[in-house]
Amino acid sequence: MLKHFILSFASLVLVAIALPANAADFDEGIEYQLVTPPVRTENESKIEVVELFWYGCPHCYKFEPTFDAWKKKQSSNINVIRIPAVFGNRRAWELHARAYYAAELLGVLDKIHGPLFKAIHQDKQKLFTQEALADFFEKQGVNKSDFVDTLYSFGVNMKLNRAIDLTKRYGIDGVPTIIINGRYRTHASLTNGQAGMIRVMDFLINKESQAKK
Repeated sequence: MLKHFILSFASLVLVAIALPANAADFDEGIEYQLVTPPVRTENESKIEVVELFWYGCPHCYKFEPTFDAWKKKQSSNINVIRIPAVFGNRRAWELHARAYYAAELLGVLDKIHGPLFKAIHQDKQKLFTQEALADFFEKQGVNKSDFVDTLYSFGVNMKLNRAIDLTKRYGIDGVPTIIINGRYRTHASLTNGQAGMIRVMDFLINKESQAKK
């Protein structure tokens, strides 16, 4: 009987080692933090996942392929949103946020988002002024005048003000940061790297899905 117990215990240990990280592995204050107070989501019938980023951030650039691949696997009940973070009076952050929303309003975000990251980080282009961004947009097939007019339009101003507000309300202090359903905040510093972020994101999405049942 003792032999049987030892073999059974050894089997359980091997199974535990082989299992991937699960719900018990992630704890508030360690791998994720609470957003206090919670921020209302755009569509309460879905689980909202917000990525806050900055085009000038090398960590955001490295995270984009991973986040894009993850996004493509999500079901229709997951609402994935990107928000360009804007901190205080950081001019470059505001300008890049304006560029993101201008591209969105002009209907060219798919042509701009990835290439802008690549131009800054891989091609080492200094795209931190309105003039440089206007030239970049023109190279992507966007009329320069249309870009400049949209950059400071009412629509972009509205979206920018909301991005500034949410950057504060989410309580973030760096990028990339992920917000799950307006309630939970996580980033690579909490998860030992960007791969860990994805696992924590999936855990928190499951947590919120269970809460809705």
